[in-house]
Amino acid sequence: MRRLTVLYDADCPLCVHLRHWLLRQRQLVPLDLVPAGSQEARRRFPDLDHATTLREITVVGDRGQVYRATAAWIVCLWALAEHRPKAHWLATPAGQPFARMTVLAAAKWREALKGPEEGPGGSPGADGCGDGRCEVPGPPR
Repeated sequence: MRRLTVLYDADCPLCVHLRHWLLRQRQLVPLDLVPAGSQEARRRFPDLDHATTLREITVVGDRGQVYRATAAWIVCLWALAEHRPKAHWLATPAGQPFARMTVLAAAKWREALKGPEEGPGGSPGADGCGDGRCEVPGPPR
């Protein structure tokens, strides 16, 4: 594998933070970070289900391999010099539960940040988060 494309949700604060983190790491395999559902993503991968890429991290290899959710995170770590050994461990039967729990926790946090897709009564935005850009909650007072 010579290159990976990471499709991330550009409207998700957690996803954008992780994008910046990935870019700061030393990469053994170059990562192209492309907003999921964007024109660029659709141009590069016309046969991909782009609605799904907005719901879960998706990584596409240079030979058409598609990784989603937990496998996508593991392959991202595998591409990074300092995290490749951890990726190998996370791919083992002993490490897979940890990888799965981490991805599930991130998904829950992401869901809390973005808020519900529809407000009360089914109307988008009635809860103040209809644009999908809810603020990170502050510490309890």
